[in-house]
Amino acid sequence: MARAGSLTATARELGLSLSAVSKRLKQLEARLGVELAARTTRRLTLTAEGERYLARGALILDELGELENSLGEGADQALSGRLRVNATFGFGRRHIAPLLSRFCADHPEVEGWLELTNFPLNLSDHGFDIGIRVGEPPESRLVARRILANRRVLCASPAYIALAPPLQVPADLQQHACLVVRENDSDFPLWRFEQNDQPAQEGVGKVQSIKVSGRLASNDGEVITRLALDGHGVMLRSWWDVNEHLASGALVELLPGWQGVRADFYAVFEQRRHVPARLRAFIDYIQREMTGRVSALPAG
Repeated sequence: MARAGSLTATARELGLSLSAVSKRLKQLEARLGVELAARTTRRLTLTAEGERYLARGALILDELGELENSLGEGADQALSGRLRVNATFGFGRRHIAPLLSRFCADHPEVEGWLELTNFPLNLSDHGFDIGIRVGEPPESRLVARRILANRRVLCASPAYIALAPPLQVPADLQQHACLVVRENDSDFPLWRFEQNDQPAQEGVGKVQSIKVSGRLASNDGEVITRLALDGHGVMLRSWWDVNEHLASGALVELLPGWQGVRADFYAVFEQRRHVPARLRAFIDYIQREMTGRVSALPAG
């Protein structure tokens, strides 16, 4: 009913009368003791309880379908069913979107849906099967598979470096034009660094958090990278985003004795007894394909 959008459309899809569909919905609500949807003959809108019932019910149906499929062990069955993925804008556009496109082309019976957001969404509350996130999730009910080793990289263009003041320790960044991604109203973004396995410098801790500022900022990482390439300052960006520019020499990594914090990417999904084959296959696929899309993170 939720997917059809109205009781009339649902009745048409099921080949039932409108009164029969309405009666079934009322019986379900009476059994549960809650209202699942506000409806008219033209429109059906889920309540909060209805959204929860739909999200959790879809997972249960997925598990039932997977269990039934697994009973035919040894059968060569095609992957099928819904695959809803949540990822952040930059990484989602650059990598997850083309990988989902190719995966669905290889498996025509899979229904792919990629939703990009600034911040990761709760999987069960929003009906997602897989979330692509930075860092392992704290929730014990989520299973995490690492798909890409990643860390933050401090870098700038050769043109900027040629004219910039010396940069030997993280504190020196306060004398530099820093290009910051502003995702909130904080006046001073904090950049964090960890010292490499080298002799510690006197009076300098192994971990440093530095308040940085600059006259150019954006809420979009791609804009910040463009500004750095144009020689406007120093930026701290993820390895996956800048590795090609570093390899070409368009950008140069700074502070070799220090490195930005780790920011590995994980595919996460809800822990369940029977994980749908399409979920396992898609995670295996992106885990395998990412090695060819982003060069390996240097040791250190």
